[in-house]
Amino acid sequence: MIVAVAVVSVLTTIFSATAAAAAPDNLVVTANRADDDPLSLSGNVTKLTNAALQLTAATHPYEISVRVPGTWLSRNSGQEQLTAIRSPMLTGPGSCGAFLVLEDGIATRPTGFCNVNQLFEVPTEFADSVEVIRGPANTWYGSNGLHGTINTRLPQPDGVATRAATLETGSHNFWRGRYQQGGTFGTTAYTSGVLLDNDGGYRDDSGYEQFKGYFKGRQRRSGGTLDFSVSLSEIDQETAGFITGPLAYKDLATRFSNPNPEAFRKAGSRRASLRWSPAETGAWRHEWRAYARNSDMDFLQHFLPGQPLEENGQTSGGLLYTARTAIAEDGELALGIDTELARGYLKETQENPATGSPFIVATRPVGKHYDYRVNSGLLAAYSNLRLPLTQRLEMQAGVRAEYLRYDYDNKMVSGNTQDDGVTPCGFGGCQYARPEDRQDNFRNIAPNLGLSFRLDEANTLFASARRGFRAPQSTELYRLQRGQMIADIRTEKLNALEVGWRHRTDTLAVELTAYLMRKKNFIFRDATDANVSDGRTRHAGVELSADWQPGENWYLGITGSHAKQEYRFTRSADLGEEIARGNDIDTAPRTLASARLGYAYSRGRAEIEWAYTDSYFTDAANTTRYEGHQLLNLRVLFDISRTLTAGLRLNNLTDEVYADRADLLAVTSPPTERYFPGHPREIYVSIAWRQ
Repeated sequence: MIVAVAVVSVLTTIFSATAAAAAPDNLVVTANRADDDPLSLSGNVTKLTNAALQLTAATHPYEISVRVPGTWLSRNSGQEQLTAIRSPMLTGPGSCGAFLVLEDGIATRPTGFCNVNQLFEVPTEFADSVEVIRGPANTWYGSNGLHGTINTRLPQPDGVATRAATLETGSHNFWRGRYQQGGTFGTTAYTSGVLLDNDGGYRDDSGYEQFKGYFKGRQRRSGGTLDFSVSLSEIDQETAGFITGPLAYKDLATRFSNPNPEAFRKAGSRRASLRWSPAETGAWRHEWRAYARNSDMDFLQHFLPGQPLEENGQTSGGLLYTARTAIAEDGELALGIDTELARGYLKETQENPATGSPFIVATRPVGKHYDYRVNSGLLAAYSNLRLPLTQRLEMQAGVRAEYLRYDYDNKMVSGNTQDDGVTPCGFGGCQYARPEDRQDNFRNIAPNLGLSFRLDEANTLFASARRGFRAPQSTELYRLQRGQMIADIRTEKLNALEVGWRHRTDTLAVELTAYLMRKKNFIFRDATDANVSDGRTRHAGVELSADWQPGENWYLGITGSHAKQEYRFTRSADLGEEIARGNDIDTAPRTLASARLGYAYSRGRAEIEWAYTDSYFTDAANTTRYEGHQLLNLRVLFDISRTLTAGLRLNNLTDEVYADRADLLAVTSPPTERYFPGHPREIYVSIAWRQ
């Protein structure tokens, strides 16, 4: 962490001054990798503007996710999170990699090496905007854009010399310091930022320390424009596990406890990219992007018997090429190639004997469980056509073809003996199975078709049909359990239909959508602990987002979704789960909603927010429910002077007692209710200075 702080500090010192230039609030970039008018799009998109992000001043991504319909970023412990976008809260095999996380349009992790918590690697605290696409990604993005895409857009260097600093403090020994600087150095415009924060945690032994930083530069040359960026993160976290027992989150003696004080997570990430946009000299416009990434993490798997330590990491790089040309009148054809090479490793070692039943003790031995390397290569080609069919009707069509190859190298003895390769485990073998060295290939084609009909200058109707896919992740293929030496699993595929209406004027913006999605080859772990891909699910819902400014100072924002997400197969799964066709998928609230009433004037802004999470089943058999909850939050920013701004945030204003996530562990007798208890009322104050 000291090295990371030094790198960004040197960059910000050498170059000299900006907080960043915001792209126009009425444009979005994620849908087509270029600035677009939302009224012209044939699919949904939500853009969280810089003003909304500054007011929210989120300490966790959950706090901004309530502004996006159909989206729930559940808080676990510290900076951990699980994601739901037009989906249930996915956990275990099949969950990691269902959502595509981007930073300035580039995936933050290589394909096949995801982490369900990977948003903590992204410096969203500095974001100029955050854009979310719900449902399958289009032809511009490939594997992992299955249920949704989140793109964090960092500030762009504009050459304006500015400095800004913010200090915050709050409940549970929280403090956060943030510094941004930008300007020019010679012919280079730049923007940069450094963040340090510390949280003592509202539960016992659950604090964290965190660092994030970024640097972006831009040079305009006679031959074109060169952009370059660096992004860094480090986190050192004490982790709190589930509390257990009927309605344990309501028990004051249990609510703030931590049954796993020994648990921890340490993780770091480093990303760099270059973008070259040659000056337009002919019919085609070209763009080249090159990137390199590295991340690593150590964490104690406190939720497993024996609490093994996992160590993993990835190093990757790639090249993205796009060419665009105008066709017909106001039409465009885009062609592109994406390439990527990656190398990852995973080790798992158990230091202490497991405790529990004789079966658990015998099948989870002390020693090394896994030690492997995986090299991967990805090649994708895509095309996208935007073509006006009439003055008002426009078609968007595209297709993406992608090839992914894994080369797995087991650094241990294969099989499911103990790590000496000789000693067997009782009860038919050790829990952890290690395949022989092997190679796996996945080929996928994803088409999409969309139509947008401009009713008038303020209203558009749109419809789309899309396919998303998610190739199996490396851990699903090679980190196997007893009884499975080869994971014969297929790519998850999701077919989606969507229709919607979008309205935009100076005072009112509305997006109303309805969708139907069917997923096949859903990956999960069955009752024998084998990774299989023969599940099917169905997802249908309606979503609304509306922002209205009835007067000069007042504004009202509403976000809501109602969805039915169900299993379309019957099967016994691991941990005692009994999946039945037609049942609601567990941890899938049917209704999510929020509303914000605000007052903005020349000296500041105040906003009260209501956030609602519906009740949901906590098990696949639909035998138990979490009752749901609703929260109130208050936020105020006030300009003390032209250079100083004071801030106040009160989260969970009414001190609601709730659970961030509820779960039922069916494998125990009787089944065990488990919870991540929700945060109590919290207060944060800040002072911000800008040049």
